[in-house]
Amino acid sequence: MDLSQYAMVEGNPKYQQAIKRERALYTRAYDIRTPFGRDYTRLLFSQGYRRLKNKTQVFFAIDDDHVCTRLEHVNLVASIANTIAHQLKLNTELTNAIAAGHDIGHAPFGHGGERILREISEKYGLEPFWHERNSLHFVDDIEVLEDDYHHFYNLDLTYAIRDGIIAHCGEMQQEIIRPRDEVIDLKHDFLRPGMYEPFSYEGCVVKMSDKIAYLARDIEDALRLHIITEQEVNSLRDELNALGGYQFNAINNGSIVNCFIQDVIHHSSELGIGLSKEAFMKMRIMMKFNYQHIYEIKRVDIHNNYVKLIMNSIFEFLYDYYQSPSFLEDLKRDQNQYHALITHYLSHLEKHAKFKDQPRNPLYENKVIYDFENDPQAITKSILDYLAGMTDTFLIKSFNELLSF
Repeated sequence: MDLSQYAMVEGNPKYQQAIKRERALYTRAYDIRTPFGRDYTRLLFSQGYRRLKNKTQVFFAIDDDHVCTRLEHVNLVASIANTIAHQLKLNTELTNAIAAGHDIGHAPFGHGGERILREISEKYGLEPFWHERNSLHFVDDIEVLEDDYHHFYNLDLTYAIRDGIIAHCGEMQQEIIRPRDEVIDLKHDFLRPGMYEPFSYEGCVVKMSDKIAYLARDIEDALRLHIITEQEVNSLRDELNALGGYQFNAINNGSIVNCFIQDVIHHSSELGIGLSKEAFMKMRIMMKFNYQHIYEIKRVDIHNNYVKLIMNSIFEFLYDYYQSPSFLEDLKRDQNQYHALITHYLSHLEKHAKFKDQPRNPLYENKVIYDFENDPQAITKSILDYLAGMTDTFLIKSFNELLSF
């Protein structure tokens, strides 16, 4: 299918809105990149993207280099989305950039960590935490890059990429995803996951690819870790094949990805990025299988209790410092005892916080997001963002510091 007339390129009526930024970027002479190409590299250079290599996708704290991490998942989504977008003649630069950034604000320890951060945020009167919105928050407010003069600025990404990030929710069960036409305020209008479809066809491709990427990959890992058996997977294969259409000889990442990529390419149209009825039914069956046999097993509940202990302990440890009138001084005093945890938290505050009678480092020209002089929730917001940005390994390391004498 040729969807080139809907590609987000010059000439598309939505293009000028798609490339808008909240703040103009600095420029260099002879920069050859397009707006979306420039955003793609800004995301790759960000610290949040680098940390994805040590964040959980599904299986946590695994001493196995072949089990999927959040970074591998992001790369799988990018590969699938790029293939689909290329075949449909959409803008692959925009597609790749959305895919690269779509999980940049995901919590450590996967969806279990996400639920725990949601509980903490609601307990302290903040809006519920959900990773799609938090990924937008990270690319808009948290991530900074250094310019040619050692000054730090926010990423200031284009609207289409920011939109694709918050609108990517891969848990939605949809046969077809049609982009919306209206421009919305992404920070204030987007109130829950999946509330709006993406603004671009490219964003719809990433949203569909997110589902395709994790279906079989999670089954491969579950087999490797002996969480499910070959017999159970063979039964799944037989159930899928009984529906007709594409017939699987094996259930693995290659066969599943190929099946759904081919189906999306042949069943997408001006109506949206879609699946055949047979493929949609197979996707729903695989999702149900994964939830029953992988995501909701007893071992996951046990681990979630462990992560809850870690996250709540670190949150309360840092929050208690704020009860002191010498908040910052007390943190600096204890830096040597809790070196990793406090040093990096202070660095986080230096980049993003404003304190009464204390000037900011002039090298940081990014937004102030924690106004400790005027916002009583600045401390809660700062700790939640700090926790959300942590990798699994750093979270455990920080917790172990609290246990050590």
